[in-house]
Amino acid sequence: MSKKPYIVVLTGAGISKESGIPTFRDLNGLWRQYKLEEVATPWAWQHNRQAVLDFYNFRRRQLLQVEPNEAHKALARLEQHLPVKIITQNVDDLHERAGSKNVLHLHGELLKVRSEKNPSLVYPWTGDLHIGDTAEDGAQLRPHIVWFGEPVPAIEEAAREAAKADIFLIIGTSMQVYPAAGLVDLLRPEVPVYYVDPHPAPLQVSNPLHVYAEPATQVVPRLVNQWLDEYA
Repeated sequence: MSKKPYIVVLTGAGISKESGIPTFRDLNGLWRQYKLEEVATPWAWQHNRQAVLDFYNFRRRQLLQVEPNEAHKALARLEQHLPVKIITQNVDDLHERAGSKNVLHLHGELLKVRSEKNPSLVYPWTGDLHIGDTAEDGAQLRPHIVWFGEPVPAIEEAAREAAKADIFLIIGTSMQVYPAAGLVDLLRPEVPVYYVDPHPAPLQVSNPLHVYAEPATQVVPRLVNQWLDEYA
């Protein structure tokens, strides 16, 4: 590969778990404690806003108590030397806090809120969100989150990025959540796929596949060092 490779990274809850943020589908994950239809759907927002707000207020407070880990930091270091795009299913800001600039959030951002009537009215938000907090259009503010049953506006950009990738790195995701899991199907056939997860799911791809059944904090810095030695 003569030119610097374009590295596209897909991250899921597993990378943030190592910073102390619970995942959703693990044995002790959030969906064992909450019913997703009661806190993460448009139906929930219409029928019990307080429960939805309580859930995201809890998650926002939790996020502010954790820090990026060595995997987040390694990706930020990689971006300083090679072209990198991070596509994350996570709603935390740990990639950004680690120093990554080119981050696309598929499922929204926990530290932002928006008008429930106008999705383009988005505001930074670090405190609790209450019923009666309104946007400039007078509408109630809601979490800036893509809930189950809602379209994923960023997926088209993510698809374009995946199609351009020279290397595709998957970190900490079950590859069960669509449409994000379908991004691997858009890769060119020669693009190598690196899959880092302590409990990797079976991945059906025809691309060259490298699976690392280890924590991201152990593997990602190694891969980053390898690629910097080879391409930077």
